[in-house]
Amino acid sequence: MVEWIIEKEPVAYETAVNVMEQRIADIRSGTKDELIWLLEHPSLYTAGTSAKDSDIIDARFPVHKTGRGGEYTYHGAGQRVAYAMLDLKKRQNNKPDVRGYVFSLEEWIIQTLAEFDIKGERRSGRVGIWVADGDGSENKIAAIGVRIRKWVAYHGIAINLNPDLSHFDGIIPCGISDHGVTSIHEVGREISMNDLDIALQKTWKTSFL
Repeated sequence: MVEWIIEKEPVAYETAVNVMEQRIADIRSGTKDELIWLLEHPSLYTAGTSAKDSDIIDARFPVHKTGRGGEYTYHGAGQRVAYAMLDLKKRQNNKPDVRGYVFSLEEWIIQTLAEFDIKGERRSGRVGIWVADGDGSENKIAAIGVRIRKWVAYHGIAINLNPDLSHFDGIIPCGISDHGVTSIHEVGREISMNDLDIALQKTWKTSFL
């Protein structure tokens, strides 16, 4: 069984990490169910395990080093973060597969965006989900960063609903300078955060068994 929690107020990043660390320990011990935690953070940057100092251009917000995979990303108001705390051994018949798990996260995002007639796409060599514009340019609409401890996964995904996209200018997002970032509102779908949450819960059922 998977528990869902949807926060109404922003959650400090340090608080979120502490909660996730405790929850994955409880999942491993069998005392708590798996958890999908939907929230927003105050404006901040996080540095994954592959982050390069040179990818910080203007540290206008607090920078947090984190154990998730990936490089630098931005979190803030108008972005839905979905932290997924899942037991991969149980989910993958005792044959945990990190790539398969990331593929499922990607599929979750793609199917969620499709609920609003947005075509999200994977790109070889580029983490996250991308949207192609009519002029041939491509922009990232969702980021993925996971950490796995004793085959319990945590951290997760971040979908840009309507954040201030200029806040991404302080970093080179995910180390990719050749492409930009976009949001659901930016591509012309002015849905609410509640609409997005409903879609995430609906598409979870087909993205993850």
